[in-house]
Amino acid sequence: MKKLITLGALLGLLLNGVYAQDMDEMWDSSSSGKEHKNIQWFKDAKFGMFIHWGLYSKLGGEWNGKRYYGSGEWIMNQAKIPVTEYKKVAQIFNPVKFNGKEWAQLAEDAGMKYMVITAKHHEGFSMFDSKYTDFDIVDATPYKKDPMKSLSMEAGKRGIQFGFYYSQFQDWYEPNGGKNTWDFKESEKDYQKYYKQKAIPQLKELMTNYGKLGIIWFDTPGGLTKKETEDFVNSLRKYQPDCLFSSRVGHGLGDYKDFGDSELPPFTINGPWESIYTHNDSWGYIKHDMNFKTPVEIVYLLANAAARGGNLMLNVGPDGEGNIPEYTINYLKEVGQWLKINGESIYGTTAGLLGQQPWGVSTSKSGKQYLHVLHKPMDGKILIPDFNVTVNKIYLLDGNKALHYEKKGEDLIVSLPVGSTQKSLNDVIVIDYVGQAKVLQTYYVVSGNFNIVEIPAYFARVKGNANLKSLTYSHYYGDWKHTNCIVDLKNTDDVISFDVRITTPGTYKIKLEYNSGAESALQEGVLSVNGSDFLFRTLKTGEFDRRAPLPLVQHSIATTTFNKEGIYTVNVQPLKNGKELFKLKSLIFESVSKN
Repeated sequence: MKKLITLGALLGLLLNGVYAQDMDEMWDSSSSGKEHKNIQWFKDAKFGMFIHWGLYSKLGGEWNGKRYYGSGEWIMNQAKIPVTEYKKVAQIFNPVKFNGKEWAQLAEDAGMKYMVITAKHHEGFSMFDSKYTDFDIVDATPYKKDPMKSLSMEAGKRGIQFGFYYSQFQDWYEPNGGKNTWDFKESEKDYQKYYKQKAIPQLKELMTNYGKLGIIWFDTPGGLTKKETEDFVNSLRKYQPDCLFSSRVGHGLGDYKDFGDSELPPFTINGPWESIYTHNDSWGYIKHDMNFKTPVEIVYLLANAAARGGNLMLNVGPDGEGNIPEYTINYLKEVGQWLKINGESIYGTTAGLLGQQPWGVSTSKSGKQYLHVLHKPMDGKILIPDFNVTVNKIYLLDGNKALHYEKKGEDLIVSLPVGSTQKSLNDVIVIDYVGQAKVLQTYYVVSGNFNIVEIPAYFARVKGNANLKSLTYSHYYGDWKHTNCIVDLKNTDDVISFDVRITTPGTYKIKLEYNSGAESALQEGVLSVNGSDFLFRTLKTGEFDRRAPLPLVQHSIATTTFNKEGIYTVNVQPLKNGKELFKLKSLIFESVSKN
């Protein structure tokens, strides 16, 4: 019997935490599903600051003359630095340039509504004054001060929700902490003793000594059963009942979902959730990592997270002196300027009604739809398909300039102003309407307004063995990437189907973007559309290796002419039964000529 996987079923897999597959980092994206009484501020906030700061910041990605790349906070693990040697780093850690007021002000200037900082990362070093270890910033360093006191106070002054990151299981300093296998034998560890003597007492310190907290952001759960985790959580709840716990506390006991590092779910996700990215390639400071995301890239991530109903928490990595990198400061302030103008389209919104479009994404408020124009059409006309509502007005959020629009059937077509605004990183259009907007669109729009239209694989319907999977891999150590692909297309009754609405009749080149390893290469497949079958043989791209970039090819399959507007179905399937045909990332339409 053939099985049909719907988008709803795929969403179910996402919500149950199946989405992130085998990876070195341990995280849990499932939450309790019970709405916390204090969750609304989190839902409305949309944008937060993550700060990774510790002894690794002093090392800056170098140890004994060797440079390390990727996650700088993992250098103790990467270099297998013995505890006896790593302790000496504390003796030279003196972040005299730290200024809590400046850090909190940067978050406010960037338009961020909450802040989470590493109180203790996997290295085991406590960035606060703790009674339960002498391996902390007050006892072990020449700095002799608790920077968390200042930062929590300054964040509170600005109305920024403040929270702590705490690695509750991994602790490479402690003999009973998780995951140090170069100093200690895992078989001899007593995880219960570690939790009782360090993790739980320190979490209680954090929840009683730093004022009102918005979040405790746990990481890498382990060493506890679900019942033990429940007891662990309940023992902490009483100290600050309004404080939210992240899903990485484990066993689905958090108050909101956190996906994998640098992972954005492809669909709208119900319930509170958060996507976490870092500003460059590392979470902790690396002096030779200069790959900073531009303001445009940050706004793109923020808009896409909000359009799916979630938050973006963007990480910054201060150095060992207490300086935040200059590019981070400048770029975040530029994003903040954009939010001063366009923040209405981000803060307090819910997921967009329109779904992903060739021009961008949308966010929602009652009676308003905000269109984030991330890619401008060549003729300046934005198509809003199947949006049959009574329009009060349509205007540009920057300056409230009214825009010309027309209704064509159930579609709206909005004309952007000539030229581009100087104050915005991208245009945001507001549709002010009355009535109930229906969301029935099940196709992807292909228009001559865009030379290239890329349709992600997650828009397809699948039949048979074919299924959607997030391929997780890294560029550098711990620098995780996630690409959604349809996999397990093996037999002739395994079919991938894209419904495509052609709004500009003409000739198009059709491509498939995929990964095909040695076993998949040189197999025959067929792409069917517009009354024709187009045969192809898969090209070898190289293997999928989760410790290397994903090798992909854009394979031109067909050139075909669509003589009239309409919805067409593109089917892709193997020509014969065999091994997996490929891992399909996207279907691509390239406009050749218009009729």
